[in-house]
Amino acid sequence: MSILVDENTRTVIQGATGQGGRRFIQRMIDFGSPPVAGVTPGKGGEVVEGVPVFDTVKEAVEATGCNFSSINVPPALVKDAAFEAFDAGIRNIFMYAERVPLHDAMEIMSYGDEIGATMVGPNSPGIVSPGKYRLGGLGGDKEYVAEIFRQGPVGLCSRSGGMTSTLGYTISQGGLGMTTAVGLGGDAIIGSPFTKILPMFEDDPETRAICMFCEIGGTMEEEAAELIKSGRITKPIVAFIAGRQTLPGFRFGHAGALVEKGRGTYESKVEALTSAGVAIAKNLQDIPVLLKRALGMDENEEGA
Repeated sequence: MSILVDENTRTVIQGATGQGGRRFIQRMIDFGSPPVAGVTPGKGGEVVEGVPVFDTVKEAVEATGCNFSSINVPPALVKDAAFEAFDAGIRNIFMYAERVPLHDAMEIMSYGDEIGATMVGPNSPGIVSPGKYRLGGLGGDKEYVAEIFRQGPVGLCSRSGGMTSTLGYTISQGGLGMTTAVGLGGDAIIGSPFTKILPMFEDDPETRAICMFCEIGGTMEEEAAELIKSGRITKPIVAFIAGRQTLPGFRFGHAGALVEKGRGTYESKVEALTSAGVAIAKNLQDIPVLLKRALGMDENEEGA
C-alpha cells in the first residue's frame, strides 16, 4: 500500500495550460501516472499532452471522475481554485504555489478541515508512491525519478521540497526504499504537517519505518513529538534536523522557518524528538544506517 496517492488516484490539474501545469502534466506522464483532466477557465476543449482541458472542475469531475486536484495557479488564485475543487466534491488537494496569502491559507485549511478534506501544501513539490503514482514534479525529470524513489518499507515526509528528493536518493542508495514520499510544504500554514502525515504512515501496513526531514523554525516537530509520546505512533522514526550549524544572520527561505521564543530551535527539536524515542541522524549518510538498525536489518542488507 501507500498513503495519499496510488494506482486509483485520478488527478485534475487546475491551471493546466500554464507553464507550471504543463510541466507537471509531462512529469506525471513520464512516471506513468498521467492526470485524467485539466482545468483552465476559457480554455475548455483544448488538449495538453493528451489530457483534456475543461472550463470548470465540476465539468472535469463529471467527465472523468477525478478525485484529486493539483492546484497549479499563482498564489493569489489558490484560494479560489481550492474552493472550486471542494465545491465540485473533491476532497484531496495538492497546492504547489509558494507564499499563498496567509488569510487565504487559513480559510482553505479551516474549510477543508470542516468538510474532511486532505490538503498537501502550499509550497509542496509533490507526492510520490514509487511504482504507483507521482503527483506533481517531485524527483525532477524522468531519467532521475526512478533512481531517487525506489519501492521499500520507509515512509518519507519532509518540510523541504528539494530535500525530499535528496533524502529519497539517500534512502534508495542506502539499500532501502519508500512506500510514499511527501513534500509537506514550506509555507507558514500548511494542510498536512507531521501530525497529520505520521498517523497515515502508522496505519499503512507496508510502511515499517518513517523518516522525517525537519528544519529549525515553527513548532511542527515539537507537536509531532507530543503525538508520538501519546502512543498514536508506534513505528520507528529517524529524523534529520536542518539548522544545526547556521551562520550568523542566515535565513531559511521557507515562510514556516520562524523561531519562536523557547521553541523552534535546533536544540528544542532534538530534545522533543529524542524524548519521544526518535533517532536523530547527525548527517544524511546516517539515515539509512539508522533506519536499517530500527528495522533489525544488517547494514549491508537490501530492504524492499
